[in-house]
Amino acid sequence: MDRRTVLTAAGATALGATHRVFAQQPIVIKFSHVTTDDTPKGKGALRFKQLAEKYTNGKVKVDVYPNSTLYKDKEEMDALNSGAVQILAPSTAKFRPIGVPEFEALDLPWVFTDDAQFQKVVSGPVGKGLLKKLEAKNITGLGFWDNGFHMVSANVPLLMPADFQGLKLRISGSKIADRYFRLLGALPQIMAFSEVYQALQTGVVDGCENTPSNYYTQKFYEVQKHITVSRHAHLQYAVISSTKFWSGLPADIRGHLEKAMNEATEYTNSIAVDENKEALDKIKASGDQRKAWVQKLKPIYAEAEEKIGKEIVQQLMHEAGLSV
Repeated sequence: MDRRTVLTAAGATALGATHRVFAQQPIVIKFSHVTTDDTPKGKGALRFKQLAEKYTNGKVKVDVYPNSTLYKDKEEMDALNSGAVQILAPSTAKFRPIGVPEFEALDLPWVFTDDAQFQKVVSGPVGKGLLKKLEAKNITGLGFWDNGFHMVSANVPLLMPADFQGLKLRISGSKIADRYFRLLGALPQIMAFSEVYQALQTGVVDGCENTPSNYYTQKFYEVQKHITVSRHAHLQYAVISSTKFWSGLPADIRGHLEKAMNEATEYTNSIAVDENKEALDKIKASGDQRKAWVQKLKPIYAEAEEKIGKEIVQQLMHEAGLSV
């Protein structure tokens, strides 16, 4: 073998090694969303990451960007279209601006009586039909994620329709939400989710609608005196990818990711009810009104110790985990 042959063989060996290095690089999926990690959507995204990386044996790496750290909800669709992100989970109200207004039917008030009914509907012909409409927009629908029922809040009690008159209420952009709040006499304001807390705090808007898990994790309850558990409409997300990216994946990788997404969807939908209930309980427990009542009635414990007996009162408080 002459020197040229040796060099050629060495070059081929090096090139082969380089190809193996590149072949070992994982496919990176950026999953952007606007809620925190400890919401149903946030936990669902992390579950998908875990399962996707497990089922593909590390051939896929999922980077989750929660709480608008990468893109705000107004920017996400453009980011998906440009290839800057690969998976989103926007609220279904976000599909009107891209020309698929039919998703807003899911925002109609009083349509769903509970989460089980919602999940039955979106897993049936209605849900499948809506996801299919995304194909014309070069978007692949991967599933629906549940986030429960809306509450509505303001710094005045909202008990009757007349209470909404003249209030500026933040909405995510749904024309259905815009219409039902206008019917109540309110003034809907479209605003990015990441801007809501400050807008409530500074009075740019008087109130908003959202689910208990979002009220709690975004701390909206800190800047709203009254929350009405109205359950007037449902909040759901559609998990999507660009068709160019999703269809361009190797068939075996795509199969593993579909399995991971299906399991993550089942998980997310299974925890939505309990997550919202727990969040609502925490909001109630931290409410200013309750604190005011506790403070006002605090002397009754000392009086009870005198009149009923210190031992029984302190034993009761200890076993109840109560400190006053």
